[in-house]
Formats: sequence, structure tokens, C-alpha cells
Amino acid sequence: MLITQTPLRISLAGGGTDLPEYADKHGGEVLGFSIDKYLFVWIKERFDHKIIINWSKKEVVSNIRKIQHELVREAAVMAGLRDGFEVITTADIPSEGSGLGSSSALTVGLINAFFQYCGAQVSTSELAQRACQIEVEILKKPMGRQDQYLSALGGIRQLRFAKGGHTEAEEVDVSAETLRILNQNLMLYYTGVTRKSSDILRVQVGRMRETLPVHHKIKKQVAQVRKALEGGCPDDLGLILHEGWELKKQLAKAVTNSEIDAMYSMAREAGATGGKVCGAGGGGFLLLYCPIVVQEAVRERLRAYAEVPFQIEVDGSKSIFNARRPMWKTIV
Repeated sequence: MLITQTPLRISLAGGGTDLPEYADKHGGEVLGFSIDKYLFVWIKERFDHKIIINWSKKEVVSNIRKIQHELVREAAVMAGLRDGFEVITTADIPSEGSGLGSSSALTVGLINAFFQYCGAQVSTSELAQRACQIEVEILKKPMGRQDQYLSALGGIRQLRFAKGGHTEAEEVDVSAETLRILNQNLMLYYTGVTRKSSDILRVQVGRMRETLPVHHKIKKQVAQVRKALEGGCPDDLGLILHEGWELKKQLAKAVTNSEIDAMYSMAREAGATGGKVCGAGGGGFLLLYCPIVVQEAVRERLRAYAEVPFQIEVDGSKSIFNARRPMWKTIV
């Protein structure tokens, strides 16, 4: 049996500029980090040559190509798996529509688990590249490439996206004190609504020419966030997040709704200096920057919503259990 653990992610600035429709022409940038909320992939050998996939439903098939879960299917094909295995996927939070990159974290975790199961070690950079290949190139999902890299690599990263999918990832040099303050002052709330990010992203892509100046401004915020973090001024992040949220809402109407607007307004009135809805928007999780002296007031105003405590995760996708033994399938 083998188990991989892959972190979810939160982007602070640059979201949307990783879409190929922008990055291929103008170069995209995103700054974000992985968090200590995970996707787990379990894979074990079976003696009866069946393929069993356990997710929101249970699949029992005899051929990899018949697997309905498209991410499991394509990762299994990519890794060269044969029959006679069982896969279980579990998550710390709702695994679809969260805005925390759960789909890509799952893809990264599947690739990591399947290659290791086959006896091959794949670097974190290659994990991200292969996950992008499955989601963007093979399955043609309307998405960028930030989620795969932040989940695969871990830590706080600045990503740069160029034409043709070329991606560079650079670790942001944050002091221990700044990291402590970030972990202390960032709060995460579940809006109670999940949504298909693909629907919102298709609208953003369709409006790309119209909203191009907004995307340029969003990209410029990456340098502002990095300067604040590396300069030991994490409290500047609140205002930058607020300005970024105001920009993001101009990309598509579905980015926000009346309930999200009300949540955000209540948090700001209670002392939060800024925030944003994670991912494409429209639901999922609301990130807030709240100095510790106002956090109880924020909690009181948002008591109807679930707070999800989190920390920044320094590691990317990794194996947390690997019990190897000789092959023991029956011979037929």
C-alpha cells in the first residue's frame, strides 16, 4: 500500500494571469502558497486483477480506459499502470468547488502515487508539469497552471508563466517572523457554497480582450505582495488583497454574489483590512487578513460561517506511507 499527501493552495496575487489566453501573449505571474489541508491518495495491489476506484462513488472495471473518474484514468494511463489495483481518494475539505485548487492537488497526488507504485520517482517539478499536461492539454479544462505548481512544490512561491506553458517557480524568501505573522493573521471562512470554477473561467476567457487592463493591474500586484513579504511588512498584505478583490470582481459577474459581499463587508466592519474569495470566486472559501486584535470581533460577525484554521505548508506533494512487498497477484 502507498499513500500520498498533497496540499491545497491559496493564491495571494496574480490569479487569472496564468490562463493561457493571457500568459501566452503577455506573460503571467502568480504569488501564492500551499496550506496544511490535503488531498490523500491511497493505492494498493489486488490479487484478482480488478480495478476498483473509490471516490464519491465506487467503480469496478477490468480495463483502465473504462475508469469514469477522468483524473484517475489519465494519471493511471500516464504512469503505465496495469490491472489489479484499488484507489481511494479522500480530502480534508470539500473536494470540488472549494477554490483551493483541489482538482489539481488530486491530479498531482494521483501522479505521485501511481509513479511511485510503479517504482519510479518523479520530481516535484515534473509532477506539476505532468498534472498540467493532464488537465490543460489532455482534458482541455479552462484553467491555468498555478494550482498544480503550488500543490506539487509547496511553500510560498512566485510563478511565472510564458507562452506554450513554460513555467518558472521561485521560492519567496520570507523570514520566520513574517511567516509567523502570516499564519497568525490570515483567516479562512467557508462560504457554504461550492461552484464549478470552469463556468466562471470560461466567462473570464471570453471577456479577456475587454478586461485586459484589469489583468495587467492584477499581475502588477505580485511584485507588491513579494515586496511586502520579503521586506518584513506582512500587514501591507491586507490592503493589497482588498485592492485585488476589487479588481477581480471586474472580471466576471459570477466572481461574487450578495452573500459573499455581505460576508466581506461584515469582516471589514469588524476590522479585517482586506481579503478575497479563493480561486475563481463565486463561492468556496473567503480569505481574510485580520490583525490579531480584531479577530474575535471578526469571528463574532461571521459566527454563522465555518472558520477553517490553517497554516502555510512548506512541503509539497509527498509519500507518507509506502509498504512495498513482492508482487502477489494470482497467475492466470
